[in-house]
Amino acid sequence: MRRQGLHLITLGSPNGKKVQIMCEELREHYDFDFTWTLLDTRTNDQKKDWFLRLNPNGKVPVIVDNTKSPPFPVFETAAELLYLLKEHDKDDVFGFKDEYERSECLQWLFFWHGGGGPIQGQMTFFGTKLKQKEEFATQRFKTEVLRTYNVIEIQLSGKYTGQEKKYLAGKGEGKYSVADIGAWPWVSGWGHSGLISKEEMDAYPHLLQWIDRIRERPAVQKGSDKKYMFQGPIS
Repeated sequence: MRRQGLHLITLGSPNGKKVQIMCEELREHYDFDFTWTLLDTRTNDQKKDWFLRLNPNGKVPVIVDNTKSPPFPVFETAAELLYLLKEHDKDDVFGFKDEYERSECLQWLFFWHGGGGPIQGQMTFFGTKLKQKEEFATQRFKTEVLRTYNVIEIQLSGKYTGQEKKYLAGKGEGKYSVADIGAWPWVSGWGHSGLISKEEMDAYPHLLQWIDRIRERPAVQKGSDKKYMFQGPIS
C-alpha cells in the first residue's frame, strides 16, 4: 500500500536523528505530520534494490514526499533538512529570511555535513569497530574531531567577533536553526565511543553549554527517542 504524506525511512543514528528532530520540531510548530519506518542495517536492507531506488548511496535516512506525483525521494541529511525547511517551514522558524543570516546558516550546515560528521564517524570506526584497533588512524581522526569542535567553540564563544552566541547562525546571540540540528546529534554523542574524555571536552565550555541547551528542547528529546532504534547491535 502506498503511504500518504511525508514518510521518513530512518534509524536512530546521528544522521537519522537530524531528520527525526527536524520532523518533530515541525510537528510542534505547524499542522505537520509524518510517518516513519526503521531500516534494519543488520540485514543490509540499505543495499537492497528497493532502497537503492530511493538512495543510490545506500544510506539512511531518506524522506519520501508522497504528496508529489510521482513520490519524490530526498537523500543526504543536509538536503533533507533544507527540503523540509522549504516545503514545510513557511515562517522560517528553523531558517532565516535575511539572506546574510541564511548564508551563515548554510555555511555552518555544510561545515558539519562535509567535515565534522564523516570525520567523527571514521574516528569511531577505527577506534571501536575493528577487532584490532588502528592507533594511528584513530588518533588522526580524533585530532580532527577535536579541531572541528574547536571551530564551533570559536563561533559560540565570540572569540573573534566579540559576540557570544547561543546558536551557530543568526544575528546577535543567534537563533536555533537547521545549522544546529545538523550538527547536534553528532556533537552531543562525543562520549559514546569512549575515545574522547570529559577533560578534553572541558576545553570547549561554550560547545558543552550549546549541547545542553539544545538537549532540553522537547522536539529534540522526541527525535532522539529509543522508538527510532532497533534493540540489539546495529552494524
